[in-house]
Amino acid sequence: MAADASEVRRLMSGAGEELLVGPLQPTYHHDLFVLFADIVEKKEGYPQAPPLSAATFEATWLTTVTMTVAATVAGRLVGAYYLKPNFPGRAAHIANAGYVVDGAQRRAGIGRRLVEDSLWRAPLLGFDAIQFNLVFAGNPARALYEELGWRQIGRLPAAVEGEDALIYWRPVGEGPGA
Repeated sequence: MAADASEVRRLMSGAGEELLVGPLQPTYHHDLFVLFADIVEKKEGYPQAPPLSAATFEATWLTTVTMTVAATVAGRLVGAYYLKPNFPGRAAHIANAGYVVDGAQRRAGIGRRLVEDSLWRAPLLGFDAIQFNLVFAGNPARALYEELGWRQIGRLPAAVEGEDALIYWRPVGEGPGA
């Protein structure tokens, strides 16, 4: 049976909890809004300005994406990511992704599982690479991205409030670097 991007996968967190990882269901939209609003308010890794509006949330997570994927533990949203074309037209085969993990669940391996899942789903959705446009220089997730094969391909000096942002790229699926 061929893999399907809409599959709900059972994965284990680094803490040994079962994660259900699959397409975001409408019942979790509000929970994701709350989680993302908290990250935006704390200025943790995203350039959106607080307070987060419903329109900005929807444009980031719901309306302009190819797929939003949620991770739940015992029916509670603990993280999510989106995949969408990073560029239009002839370059739409390169995805952009964004990840969030509930602050209380960080350092439990959930972020790693989400990133690994995005590498699995991206080619099923027609992407052959994932590019991150604004990874803040101080973001601790950089070590994970590099460990999983992303390489830095650019730097934007003083991109957001004086902090440099890095551009990362990685092929997905079969082939070199995958």
